[in-house]
Amino acid sequence: MDARAIIAKLRRGDVPSRDELAWFAQGLSNGTVSDAQAGAFAMGVCLRGLGEEGRVALTLAMRDSGESLKWDLPGPVLDKHSTGGIGDCVSLVLAPALAACDAFVPMISGRGLGHTGGTLDKLEAIPGLCTDVSESTFRGIVEAAGCAIVGATADIAPADKRLYAVRDVTATVESLDLITASILSKKLAAGLEGLVLDVKTGSGAFMKTPRDARTLAAALVNTANMAGCPTSAIVSDMSQPLAGSLGNALEVAEAMRVLCDGSGGPLAELTVLLGGVLLANATVTQDIDDGMQRMVSVLSDGRAAECFGRMVAAMGGPVHFTQNWQRFLPEAIVIREVLALQSGVVTAINGELLGLAVVELGGGRHVESDTIDTSVGFSDVVRLGDNVAKGEPLLRLHAAREDVGDRVAKLVIRAITIGGEMPIIPPLVYEKVR
Repeated sequence: MDARAIIAKLRRGDVPSRDELAWFAQGLSNGTVSDAQAGAFAMGVCLRGLGEEGRVALTLAMRDSGESLKWDLPGPVLDKHSTGGIGDCVSLVLAPALAACDAFVPMISGRGLGHTGGTLDKLEAIPGLCTDVSESTFRGIVEAAGCAIVGATADIAPADKRLYAVRDVTATVESLDLITASILSKKLAAGLEGLVLDVKTGSGAFMKTPRDARTLAAALVNTANMAGCPTSAIVSDMSQPLAGSLGNALEVAEAMRVLCDGSGGPLAELTVLLGGVLLANATVTQDIDDGMQRMVSVLSDGRAAECFGRMVAAMGGPVHFTQNWQRFLPEAIVIREVLALQSGVVTAINGELLGLAVVELGGGRHVESDTIDTSVGFSDVVRLGDNVAKGEPLLRLHAAREDVGDRVAKLVIRAITIGGEMPIIPPLVYEKVR
């Protein structure tokens, strides 16, 4: 086969065959396809589209460009993926809660991207914990703790890694077909028996409107199911931070309050729903309500926290982390409040700007090689509809230096709108897509 012929086919509006897409994915993996050809391919897909069958074929081709894991475990192998948001530390709670429900969760996660935080960066706020592990170690942690949250090895969907880098510099990131294949190729390579997708919409999400989020959710669900992995999706709100904190160690603290202290709120509510959907789809429970009740049980009686503690210890973190987690997490040098400049009600929160403000504090990356300060971020963030008086705190800022804190405080003031009328507050969950 020839990359030029496949690209020409796309240019004419024809969908390459399954074999052609498989060949192209292998070419991305082994270097046979050049960067110029990869960019032309991405642009062709972006402009012409692949259709449903082509989308499935590309997803499977990218999955098969590397190794696919297989499991022999006494329970279903389940996972979740979020399209990204702010204050979203669901994975840290959901994975151990599912493990406590006798499922196994081999969660291959990523680092921060743009204004959104990365699950691996959050976990690495725990001293000693390493998310870069070998396949044999990964398997051992999943078997012993019931869950492991790790980074992808070079052998998992290498075609996606190559194509993603090209998409980032060719303005083709937004392609529905390429987004779908990128997300699902890695998840399917993990050998899953069930998947739930949390597709975010709102100011802190990549998909700003519910309509766009529904379209992506449908594409992901249909493609994953056609590829043989039972999958459902939730379209959830990201017009404000999910949890009350943004930043790596601060979001770990939010997760620990749910796991160890019985805290509720939107973080716990969404975790319980996602877990209930997964357990029902995997026939671990009779229906979603039964699955949600089981999730509530393992969160409230400490079993989920025990699974999290075993995972942390197996990944090099403190052995007794869950018993005294406040002692282990790093604290910023500068902690201060950002105060409202006027009285009124919180009418809007620009989640993307808040997320970028965390990056400015050092809690995210401008370039891939940047080192993250896991202690910085925001806590006690106001929510939509809150009444605030002039001089009252909008949030608590955690910074490494006073001058950085001063600069970022101005971004916070811009990101949080104070008005005179109560806003329409979106629901936490818009709909389920099955």
